[in-house]
Amino acid sequence: MLFVFLLIIISQSVKTTTIIWAWAAGLMAAATILENSKWADYHIQIFEKNTSPGKKVIISGGGRCNVTTGIEDKKILLSKYTRGADFIKKAFGKFSPRKCREWFESHGVPMKCESDNRVFPISDDGTEVVEAFTHVFAKYRDKVTLHYGEWVSEVIKIDTRYQITTPKWAYESDIVVVTTGGNAYSHTGSTGDGYAFARSIGHSITQLWPSLSSFLTREKWTHELSGLAFEKARIENLEWPILLTHFWLSGPLAFMYSSQIAWEAINKTNPKTIQLSPLADMWVAEWDSFLKLEFANHPKKLITNILSEKLPRRFAELFVREYCPHIETTYPVSIARIDRAKIAELLWIWIPLTLTDRRPGDEFVTAGGVSTDEIDPETMESKIQKNLYFAGEVLNVDGYTGGFSLQICWASGYIVGRSIVENIKSA
Repeated sequence: MLFVFLLIIISQSVKTTTIIWAWAAGLMAAATILENSKWADYHIQIFEKNTSPGKKVIISGGGRCNVTTGIEDKKILLSKYTRGADFIKKAFGKFSPRKCREWFESHGVPMKCESDNRVFPISDDGTEVVEAFTHVFAKYRDKVTLHYGEWVSEVIKIDTRYQITTPKWAYESDIVVVTTGGNAYSHTGSTGDGYAFARSIGHSITQLWPSLSSFLTREKWTHELSGLAFEKARIENLEWPILLTHFWLSGPLAFMYSSQIAWEAINKTNPKTIQLSPLADMWVAEWDSFLKLEFANHPKKLITNILSEKLPRRFAELFVREYCPHIETTYPVSIARIDRAKIAELLWIWIPLTLTDRRPGDEFVTAGGVSTDEIDPETMESKIQKNLYFAGEVLNVDGYTGGFSLQICWASGYIVGRSIVENIKSA
């Protein structure tokens, strides 16, 4: 009887941390706690609706997992975040992209930085990224309980503790970490559960929008060029690769632009006109000089052949047919100066495209989330409820494609983990 009594006393002294779900931010938070706590009075329980951890992490970057970015300059790095840059910069100061890369390499996942500053595992296998965490969990198996395939339906606060309800049980916890992501990639389980949890405990949620998505265009010529990519195109102030598909304007440039206009309603009755430049580095004066020189040197060369020197031939042919068909079979010697100027202007920035819809369910991240005004950026702890933490995409922080979204998750998850370590120490 005395032994049982002592066990009850010991179990009551153990501080329990609950993490919902086992995605990027949650995995990093758990690993950080486990690797930085050298005492016996804590336990972590991780709930994951899928039957295995990190499903969304593994499929990012086309299965290669774009872990982070190679950009180290803090000012340039923060410029890649459309919302929440001021909030997340403190976390980046403690867990920068460089430190993130070092963390994975120290856990047996060597990294490579590609020419566009995207960082991937050398293996190009996203499962290795998640396995780094499962190895940590295996090492500290006595400190962590993994509830795979167990869906959390409710989180409520009772006195100073939290009750986490699932179809199997109602668990109690001293600390709760919400890392549930947004609404993007719903087939991975990213269905916005955290917003409901946050509201039920007193937090406010900003308006939510799809971000990093493709666009449907009214112009049919873009569909005709399916599979054609421009390595460095421009829309407004953004320069990045863009891809034309059977129905959609896609690729990094489309995703970045969608992030900038995430709050705008775009549909057939409310379309948006943009201007596309297929070669961001060629300005109007450069195009005009190029055409003038080519016209002089090749007076018997058709305009399509001349443009094919700088542009994919399929695009050059379609461009001439769509925007200057009257000179399609005209030799340069007979092309008027005004037509040359028009071609230069169109190729510089004035190729109009009409966006009529976002590709439904295609967005990579959700713009908006738990209001960062209610979160302490130093600790990621709620300013409203003690021992409640948020990390990752559930927060109103998002950026461009290129490893920036996962960097939010790793950094905020790390900050949560370190904060909880200090929390446990002071208990």
